[in-house]
Amino acid sequence: MFDKKPFVIGMVHCRPLPGSEKYEKGSFKNVIKKAIEEAKILEDNGIDGIQIENMWDRPYRKGKDIGYETVASLAVVANEVKHAVNVPIGINCHLNGGLQALAVAVAVEAQWIRVFAWVNAYISNAGLIEGIASDVLRYRKILQADDQVKILADIKVKHGSHFIVNDRSLVEHAKDAEEYLADAIIVTGSETGSAPSSDEVKQVKEAVKVPVFIGSGLTAENVCQFLPYIDGCIVGSYFKRDGKWYNEMDPSRVRNFMKIINEFRKNS
Repeated sequence: MFDKKPFVIGMVHCRPLPGSEKYEKGSFKNVIKKAIEEAKILEDNGIDGIQIENMWDRPYRKGKDIGYETVASLAVVANEVKHAVNVPIGINCHLNGGLQALAVAVAVEAQWIRVFAWVNAYISNAGLIEGIASDVLRYRKILQADDQVKILADIKVKHGSHFIVNDRSLVEHAKDAEEYLADAIIVTGSETGSAPSSDEVKQVKEAVKVPVFIGSGLTAENVCQFLPYIDGCIVGSYFKRDGKWYNEMDPSRVRNFMKIINEFRKNS
């Protein structure tokens, strides 16, 4: 699926969807408009793929509590984005809504989903988040989507406490995710916009056979130190003005980042 290396995924952060605390009545058309606008900026400036997620639906609900309206709305937005661009798309549904993301992905013919807790568990602001690998894999089988939708699984994901599994190293978590049939592994920093260490990424890459992605904190200034060890990356905050995820998209940041990526590809 990821025909370029590293495969760069840009983020479309959907504005508040129906059912979320910050959704404003009558604003859904604008949600779609902004998502398409961001997606086109990413595509026009050389991005390889686009991930669509309900980033603005804070405070997040845990997977089992995510409403039908969220799934329906996310599917509508994703479908509109898919028909507006010519790059692959993926889906992420907060918080750890792997089943919901998979349902959307199958409906709109997306090519991957991101799952924050694929194996093991962590404590988020919403409470205990447990691994859902078995449920998602079975659901993917039921939907006959094994060949369509790949699983990008985080290990010790950002914005959470992992003290309850702190006796296991990052590499052990990566091997757990691989053993539980993740199609790719995502390494992140401690929060949105923060990067992991290059040594950690290198260790994970050497320990597993599946592709390794970085899921937070990459910038034009630090990406080069990671390029020898990654198969892809997911970039959100850096592509926004001043590097803040909630700001407007900054085309120059996307363009400068992809210039570095393309130069690396050319010389590899």
